[in-house]
Amino acid sequence: MEALRGQVQELHSIVGELDEHQLAAASACQGWSVSDVLLHLSQTNELAATSARGQLAAGEWAPADRQVRTDIDDIAGGAVERDRGATGTAVRARWLNSADDMIAALEACGPATRVQWVAGGMAARTLATTRIAETWIHTGDVCAGLGVEQPRSDRIWHIARLVHRTLPYAFLRAGRHAEGKVCFEVTSPTHETVVWRFGDGDAETVIRGSALDLCRVAGQRATPTDTSLKGAGPDADSVLALMRTFA
Repeated sequence: MEALRGQVQELHSIVGELDEHQLAAASACQGWSVSDVLLHLSQTNELAATSARGQLAAGEWAPADRQVRTDIDDIAGGAVERDRGATGTAVRARWLNSADDMIAALEACGPATRVQWVAGGMAARTLATTRIAETWIHTGDVCAGLGVEQPRSDRIWHIARLVHRTLPYAFLRAGRHAEGKVCFEVTSPTHETVVWRFGDGDAETVIRGSALDLCRVAGQRATPTDTSLKGAGPDADSVLALMRTFA
């Protein structure tokens, strides 16, 4: 929980003193203001807290017309659109309260406890990591909208590990099969001489580059060709195209 708490604190350090005009500024999420990003995080934090308490049913976070709108981005966008109306400062307070409540709920839940989430069941510790990933991604969206640089932190180690561990899900979701094992060898965002390795050293496919670029590509905030990422092996192109941090 320390990394999740740290990521929340990072975002709070950026938005905590913003006025209404600044909270209404456009973020890097198309059609969303900074306040909208905080609203989305509030909604998903509240969902995660409900999940950690064992009160979330499968498929609960979906609109009534989910047989038509099944894309997660559509669902998220619809939820924000339906819940707009509060002031930016009120949304910020809701977000901070939701983050505190989520962390408390996850801390009270055993890390190996199975909980429900958008993509199905997972361990509570995995849910916590997905919350780090989403908060980090949207912190970048807020920073880009405000024209400030996002702080660099080694807590994205957790995100890079999540990306590697969820590769089988990413391939399955795309209807593909990996030909062999995959290894990531990526550099820390704070110490470029430090290499993080995820996977076996004898893997058939190896992805190398910066961990920051890896997480940005997996979060769909960059394309592989515009980053330092390089792949070698039979599944390299597929990994770079399919890896993700979310359902």
